[in-house]
Parts: sequence; structure tokens; C-alpha cells
Amino acid sequence: MEQTKPFPLIEISGSPVERGRMYGEQVRERVRLSSELYREQLGRLGFSREKVVELVENFPPAIRDWAPELVEEMHGIAQGAGLDFTSVFLINARTELLQIARRGLSFKDSEKDGCTGVVVMPKAARDGALIHAQNWDWRAECAETSVVIRVLQEDGPDILMFTEAGGLMRSGFNSNGMTITANYLESDRDYKALGVPLPFIRRKALASPHFAQAIRTIATTQKSGSNNVILSAREGVAIDFECAPDEVFPLYPENGLIVHANHWQSPVALSKLREAGLNNVPDSLYRDLRVREILAEKTSDITAEDVKAALFDTFGAPYAVCRPAIKNEVGNLSATVAMIVCQPDKGLMEVAPLPATNSRFTRYELRMDKGQRTASTARSLA
Repeated sequence: MEQTKPFPLIEISGSPVERGRMYGEQVRERVRLSSELYREQLGRLGFSREKVVELVENFPPAIRDWAPELVEEMHGIAQGAGLDFTSVFLINARTELLQIARRGLSFKDSEKDGCTGVVVMPKAARDGALIHAQNWDWRAECAETSVVIRVLQEDGPDILMFTEAGGLMRSGFNSNGMTITANYLESDRDYKALGVPLPFIRRKALASPHFAQAIRTIATTQKSGSNNVILSAREGVAIDFECAPDEVFPLYPENGLIVHANHWQSPVALSKLREAGLNNVPDSLYRDLRVREILAEKTSDITAEDVKAALFDTFGAPYAVCRPAIKNEVGNLSATVAMIVCQPDKGLMEVAPLPATNSRFTRYELRMDKGQRTASTARSLA
């Protein structure tokens, strides 16, 4: 079997448009494949290319105005990749656009972003440094369409992020030591109005120079659907935000850990809304339990290798914390696309593509001192 290739690392800098152009030029083919993946999925739902343009144009202008620098960056990505703006916007709003496309249709596409996220607080870690990690479950093809990007900002912290090519952000950390991961949630409040697409929110939060500003972005921005966001600071603060479109319910570490999969946990949230996602991800109920129990055995002595071991858990396989490629109801392959382990105190992100069949991680680094921006290269672990 051919060995799974590491995700490519690119570095971008300059103005938003310049950053985007560098981005699109360096991973042009991956951006194109990423866009076509969702055009094809929308096509199965009966949406032609012209209808996709109409869907994109239906997003209120105020949403684009919410972060004009990110819209400029997307225009740059489109220019660099030789695509139209709709193709790049589609990548960044694919969750919202796919949900809109499903409305009123009897055909059901059951694909959801899975994910199991975990934060180990400094007091629970062997070396006293925070660890923030995630398994990302989605289309197996995204192992060929995702990238790691080092963003050097002129007016904010630098960022090291993992994302689908053409995307503004999936997960990552910044040079101030803030880390973000996100998980799918679903409730009865979803998709009654259009809000800001989720990658916009995550990227803008991580571009913030202050933790409080990142919280405001996550907690107060109107969303189209529910989502879970875990935000941490290397100094030893972490908050899990269970987000409905119009309200946020915070959860805090217990016994030095935050672990979250894809079901609502906040008692306050469950008293106010209806859980609507378990039909798609029933395994969520034991995935976070498994990770929590495995790590609890090592409380105060947890290492990054322990976190990886927990995220490699195979209980309930194939519907496990670490999921091999499974053909779903609509014929697509769903899998744990990547295991992402961030140690912001060390400026280090380790990523393994398709970890159910590949245990080899690649290291990606970010200078945590912006005065020392010497480029470093990704290297495979021995």
C-alpha cells in the first residue's frame, strides 16, 4: 500500500489579497479539487453550477462585510488558483450551502463533520504545558485536498493552521498561544436564518491579539447552524463553547480535561433546545467518554503521546474515535481525515493524515516570537 503523504506546508504573508494569491498559487490543484468535491456534492442534490452561484449570492452582503479582510483573501485565493470567487466561497461556506441545498428535498445526505476534541490543561500534563488536539472526521478524499498554512500577519499574531485547501481555517494556533478546534453539533434551532460561515468565525477569532476578543467573536457572532468550538490559551485557560445559532453555552475543564465529541453536554443548553444530531453520530456518546477515561488514568502525567493514544482508540470500530474509511449511505467514504495535536507552548503542531491506517506524524512549527520569523520546514518524525 502506498504510504499516506503528509499535508503540504505553505507560508503566506502581506496584505489579505497578497496572502490569498500566494495561497492559491502554491496549492492550486488542491484548491481546485476541494471546490470540485463540493460542487459534485451539490450537483447530486440537483444544483447546477448556475444554481450554486445563486446560492452564494443569497448570502446577505452584511455577512461578507463582517470580515472584509477575509473576503479579500478569498478573492486572492481565487486569483492565485485560477478560479472564480464562487468556487472559493463554496469551500468556506460548504456546511451552510449543503444544508440550504437539502431543504425541502426527500434525498438525505447523512455526511457530517464528526470530530473528537481534547484539551489537557497544564496541571494535568507531565511537562506543565497545555495540549490541544482533535480528530477530524469527514470525507476521506480530503486527505488529498487539505493543507497546513503558516500565516504571517502584519497587524496581528501569526497563525499556524490546518484546513481544507481554499479554506480560511479548520483548526490551529497563533503566536500568542491561542488554539482553536471545532466539532459538529445539531439542534432544532438550526438553519432558520443565514449567519456567518464557521471558517470565517474561527479564523477571525484566531487572528485576534487577545483572548477576550476571540471569545467575543465566537460567542456573539450569529451563525446559521449549531457548532462546538474549543478555545484555549497556553497560559492555562480553556473554554468549550457549545454554540446554537443565536446563543452560546460555555463548558469548563473538569479534572484538568476538556473532551467533546458531537452531542450537547451543557445542562443549560439541553433545557432550552433539542439535540438533533444523534441520528447521524450516535457514536459520539462513547467517543468522548473513551478519550476522557483513557486520559483520566494518567492525570497530572499526560503527554502528547498519551493524547495520540487516546485519539487512536478503536472501541466500537469502525465507528470509533479513530475511524477508518467507511462507505456511507450515499456512497461516499467517511473517515478520520486527520489527527491534529497542538502544543502551542512549543510552537508545534503534529498532524497524521488518515490515522486509522497511518500512524506517521509530520511536525509543523510556528515561531512564537514574531521578532524571529525565520522560516522552518515541516519534517517527518522518525
